[in-house]
Amino acid sequence: MATTRERRIAKELADMHQDRDKSGVSASPIDQSNLTHLKGTFPGPPDTPYAGGTYVVDIQIPDMYPFKSPIMKFDTKMWHPNISSQTGAICLDVLGNGWSPVGTIKTALLSLRMLLEAPNPKDPQDAEVAKMMLEDHEYFESVAHDWAVRYAGAPRVHPTPDQIQRKSKIKKDDDINRYQGWNKNMVDRFVNMGFELDSVVEAFAFVGIDRNGGEDYEMEEAYMGDVTARLLGEQ
Repeated sequence: MATTRERRIAKELADMHQDRDKSGVSASPIDQSNLTHLKGTFPGPPDTPYAGGTYVVDIQIPDMYPFKSPIMKFDTKMWHPNISSQTGAICLDVLGNGWSPVGTIKTALLSLRMLLEAPNPKDPQDAEVAKMMLEDHEYFESVAHDWAVRYAGAPRVHPTPDQIQRKSKIKKDDDINRYQGWNKNMVDRFVNMGFELDSVVEAFAFVGIDRNGGEDYEMEEAYMGDVTARLLGEQ
């Protein structure tokens, strides 16, 4: 005879199946004789690096369900700050202290889909991914999309990580070239006063500031005054 928990799970699965075309999420038992171990799937949300992929989630239903949340982890490898790139473990309130008995397997899967739309790098499961997202968002999106192509069957629409790295290197090289051989810290002392970088470099050239082989040094007060005067249009 089916238990109360099993009857609830069976009803949830039936409701989810009927609503699949609208919600996009689905779940089914690995073994029809065991309703407590499921596989859930949903498509990656549009306008994200995960778009076009199909994501598979392992779902274990605990004995205390629905008073305890389902235990979920991604089978599909993900590059996401709130999902472990190694184990698929998920950092999400609704699967922990934020769970309510009125929640369902469907609402939990929808919450995971929403997590792909709105990653939270300030509360990470994977610190490496979170650091990349905060420091170089374009490169993060490129890697996340590359994983979606490789592991979730998404069509490639973003540049590859190698292309992004080359683009970043070119930009970095261009930025370095703007300093024209003067030490970046020396130039930035004036930039931080509110002057444009190119104007500072032009003033250095006009005054004849020694490049010192690109090494930093304390500029003499008289030269600092001349550079400032040039920047203020007094020379």
